[in-house]
Amino acid sequence: MALKAYKPTSPARRHTTSPDFAELTKGKKPERKLTVSTSSSGGRNQHGRITTRHRGGGHKQSVRIIDWKRAKDGVGAKVAAIEYDPGRSARIALLHYTDGTKAYILWPVGVNVGDVLMSGENVDIRPGNALPLSSIPLGTVIHSVELKPGAGAQMIRSAGSFGQLMAKEGTMAQIRMPSTEVREVRIDCKATIGQLGNTEHEIVRIGKAGRNRWKGWRPTVRGLAMNPVDHPHGGGEGKSGQGNPHPVSPWGKPTKGYKTRVNKRTTKFIVKRRDKGVR
Repeated sequence: MALKAYKPTSPARRHTTSPDFAELTKGKKPERKLTVSTSSSGGRNQHGRITTRHRGGGHKQSVRIIDWKRAKDGVGAKVAAIEYDPGRSARIALLHYTDGTKAYILWPVGVNVGDVLMSGENVDIRPGNALPLSSIPLGTVIHSVELKPGAGAQMIRSAGSFGQLMAKEGTMAQIRMPSTEVREVRIDCKATIGQLGNTEHEIVRIGKAGRNRWKGWRPTVRGLAMNPVDHPHGGGEGKSGQGNPHPVSPWGKPTKGYKTRVNKRTTKFIVKRRDKGVR
């Protein structure tokens, strides 16, 4: 995996980088039975009101069905292909199980076409295999972690990310998250060994606004450029800072350093908060 640069044929092209997709082993067409066609909501809810701003347009996509549960314990699965998924930053791997079924999983670093992956309590500790946290040695790098046993992976699913199993205490295990937060998870939850692929994703330079439009992101207008009726930062004669106010949203809520976590029910599972300055 590497990044591809371009000749500076235009100001935008000068700094553009993109993945070279060298790790992919299949063409553009995915496994048809493992895809679902969807329509874009444009950021609107069921009443037609915009609930997520700056969304709309974008390239037509089909959603790949990912096997988050890895429930086929003891059944071998051969890696048939490594594919691109437009709906996520990570790459996906197509598995052919020995019982004839097929499934997509997230592709970790070190897994190649032809490898045989397994899930279960007594499988080898190698990238791509899924095990309960109780069967994983301390210090192991993991991803695709469940929050509830059998519910499917919910944490550590983006490109290049990984967690680390730090400790086991009774029925709980402590995992160091990519954000540096340390969180407790039940020890019978499953996780997959290894670091997710496409590790260069975070250093890709978009280069031009059009690439974000392909992704369905529309332009964002600065609050400072609006009228006072539209935004708390708006108005003023010329480029006014209004006395250097604290940055807020259009509805007056602080947007930098303001804590918005309200899920007190799961606060007890956070052993250590993430370091300051880490997103």
